[in-house]
Amino acid sequence: MSRTFWLLVMLFGTSAVAFGQADSSDSQALHALLTEVRALHQDLLSSIAGVQRSQILLSRVQTQQANVARAADRLNTARGRLADAQDHQKRTATEIKRAEDLLSAEENLAQQDELRDLLKHLKTELEDWTDKAQQLQTEEVEAEQQVRTGQDEFALLEAQLDELVRNLGNAADQHRRVPH
Repeated sequence: MSRTFWLLVMLFGTSAVAFGQADSSDSQALHALLTEVRALHQDLLSSIAGVQRSQILLSRVQTQQANVARAADRLNTARGRLADAQDHQKRTATEIKRAEDLLSAEENLAQQDELRDLLKHLKTELEDWTDKAQQLQTEEVEAEQQVRTGQDEFALLEAQLDELVRNLGNAADQHRRVPH
């Protein structure tokens, strides 16, 4: 009986020690898994934040691209209107020259009066077109500045986006190198 008793004590005692070791091993494994889950959770939060920053930045890039396109359209319109005004100035100046030549050659007083009235009208028209051209030149300069400013802002946003892409790529490379 003593032998049986010791056999039972050995059998149950060894099992109890084995169960205690299993609990310690399980606890370490659970602790390691919990640490890994926390690290993955943190990586996931960082990735989500990176994606959100990327989306916001992409939206800003698209908005700025549209702003630059609108500014470029305004610039093209201003340039076209300025070219039209300058063409009118040249035509009016040519008509003034022709009317002055006709006036100096005309001997009929009634015709001279008509030519003087025409010259007065043409000179007023030339002044109007000159004023208009100056206003349009100012608009063109402002539009050019808007385009340059918009392009500069667009370039800054693209640089930020490139930097974000590089950072995300670097983070992905580091994550691949870390042994699991």
